[in-house]
Amino acid sequence: MTTYSLLDLNTQIRYAIALNFPEPLWITAEIAQVSEARGHVFLDLVQKGEGEAGTIAAQAAAVLWQRQYRQLRLQLGQALNEALREGQEVRLQVRADFHERYGLKLTVLDADPAYTIGRLELQRRQTLKQLQAEGLLEHNRSLPLPHVLQRIAVISSEGAAGLQDFHEHLRQNPFGFAFQLHLFSSAVQGENLEAEFLQALQQISQQSRAFDCAVVLRGGGARLDLSGFDAPNVCRAAAQLPIPLLTGIGHETDETVLDRVAYAALKTPTAVADFLIQHNLFFENALLKQAELLRKYAQQHLRQQHLRLTHWETATRWSAQTHLRSILQQLTYLEQSVPTLAHQTLRRAHNALSRAETLYNALHPDAALRRGFSLTRKNGRVLTSTQDAQPGDVIETQMADGTFQARVE
Repeated sequence: MTTYSLLDLNTQIRYAIALNFPEPLWITAEIAQVSEARGHVFLDLVQKGEGEAGTIAAQAAAVLWQRQYRQLRLQLGQALNEALREGQEVRLQVRADFHERYGLKLTVLDADPAYTIGRLELQRRQTLKQLQAEGLLEHNRSLPLPHVLQRIAVISSEGAAGLQDFHEHLRQNPFGFAFQLHLFSSAVQGENLEAEFLQALQQISQQSRAFDCAVVLRGGGARLDLSGFDAPNVCRAAAQLPIPLLTGIGHETDETVLDRVAYAALKTPTAVADFLIQHNLFFENALLKQAELLRKYAQQHLRQQHLRLTHWETATRWSAQTHLRSILQQLTYLEQSVPTLAHQTLRRAHNALSRAETLYNALHPDAALRRGFSLTRKNGRVLTSTQDAQPGDVIETQMADGTFQARVE
């Protein structure tokens, strides 16, 4: 059996690679780590297996030399930096070099940001499909939006330009609306976005009664900056937020999964501020409209009551005058009738008295005595029966011209 030295083996490998891969080739891989030194970009590329999650099936080191990096930056702009990030799926043009001492090294000659965007779009669609199946795509949008939005939970980076624009736009609103803003600081791009964003959402959920809504703000940037807002965990937590969520992440044409699960997706932080101001303005206008309707109703009601009072006043005046005329007529009639009635009453009374006097005189005992009758008394009591007098009683008899006494035998 032939025995090779390590140098011989590596030399044969170098010859084999040089013969089989004489020209640059395109490869796809995931960036596991990125570092930069003296303008050069060093990449650790991996390909994960389809079995156990996280299992690495292949691994290689790659380098993008400073000169080539500058040329690619001129051609691709900021999209190059967005593609060369840890965790991104990339398509790179490389030249395979093998050195007997340093081993395999891939030299990066070109990059295809469209491939990375395409992979992200596929992941985005899968995330939307999953959220739709879980019933979360419309969940936040179904929450009731308060009539007034003043207490705002803000998720943004403290130094974000969009945050400052948002503050100024609200502060200088021409209607004098006051807003209470509470910042929950979070990265809005990069590898720290998911962890910090989830923490901010959790804090807001725990204090949800203190806020009317939450907003996510960031400034402009490359399309790949938005990939963190497509992460399933981020979007799932945002969809389950117990208060309405508004997004303003600085892109006119691109829509993230976070935009889809939010209550409302606005294009920029200032657009979010305009939404808050206009929402409160609509409520104020509704109040003013109700106040105007109430004022008109009150005026109409007062006019109706005034007419009713005027009618009652006129009716009362005429009724009083009619009643007074009736009373005056009655008083005039009584004034004219009282003397006659008094004379008639007095005449009737006089006649009655005359009849009573005649009857009195006819029935008076003196009249009976003058006609020959007499009264007999015993001990001052008039006797009406012979049984009331006993023999030996002294009785007194009264006649018209006097009295005498007698003894009963």
